[in-house]
Amino acid sequence: MQSNLQNLIKTKVSLAPMAGITDYVLRSLVRTYAPESLLTTEMISSEFLAQNVKTEITKLDDSHHPITYQISGHKPHLMKAAAEYLTQFADMIDINMGCPVNKVVKGQDGAALMRNPSLATELVKAVKEGTDKPVSVKFRLGYTQDEMNYVEFGQQMQEAGADFITIHARTRKQFYAGNADWSKIKDLKNNVDIPVFANGDITSVEDGIKCLEISNADGIAIGRGVLGDPTLVGRLEHYFKTGQIVPPPSLDEKLNMLKTHLDEEIKLRGMNVGMKFMRKFYPYYISGVRNASKIRGVMVLEENYDKILEYLEIIRKDNISEILQ
Repeated sequence: MQSNLQNLIKTKVSLAPMAGITDYVLRSLVRTYAPESLLTTEMISSEFLAQNVKTEITKLDDSHHPITYQISGHKPHLMKAAAEYLTQFADMIDINMGCPVNKVVKGQDGAALMRNPSLATELVKAVKEGTDKPVSVKFRLGYTQDEMNYVEFGQQMQEAGADFITIHARTRKQFYAGNADWSKIKDLKNNVDIPVFANGDITSVEDGIKCLEISNADGIAIGRGVLGDPTLVGRLEHYFKTGQIVPPPSLDEKLNMLKTHLDEEIKLRGMNVGMKFMRKFYPYYISGVRNASKIRGVMVLEENYDKILEYLEIIRKDNISEILQ
């Protein structure tokens, strides 16, 4: 299995899973700039998959490989079934044991599993039974500051058969507040024999370099850092290959990426749904622009595609007052 992993982990960087974010379109955009890094799908509920086998969430192109499909759940038989089905698409299956969202945790999924390591172990074993692909687990430091069991938990996941770990360096209680504590990841890395990727607060190439120095991890998983900058995974991939730091995209380049992102979401979902889906991305693409918060307020309410394109040109020319009139 380790030889299979070596074929998948060609670089020290991966795209982390984000529910409702790392869809087919965003993965395609990231792949444009990162030809070899490991991509990960958004979280796929094993319960949902059992009822809706035909879903756009599994969509991929050949160019998306190597790719991990992430599943969530707490019922071993459904997790095994999900792994069996997704094996036809995936190069690796990842189990979500870190999502902090209330509705996920209340359903005993995500980070709740860190409070139930015996069930977490059963899930890893069930998924291993359902696939011949490597199996990874993504989790956090613990449920709360007083329950940071990440080292023991990681060891238990390895013993259950996990081949790979991604760890978000916050507790569930923190959600995404405060700073990710990369230093703690070193404790996990020193106590398991499988690859460990660090996750949390990596929004630049410099962050990635610093994270690896502090964590001693085998690589880094980029999540929210790609929002508004689909080039970040690729720029890190380039750095780890060449030692050269490529600067982040200019505003002009980011606006071009936004248009491509919008067009592709519309192609995938239709005009109405695609336009609404993109609202969550606008703030990130225009971050740093003068009066960005006010512009965002206008753009997220806009339902006309041509008007959005007009706004992009106005932002490009720095005639912001035209939007705010």
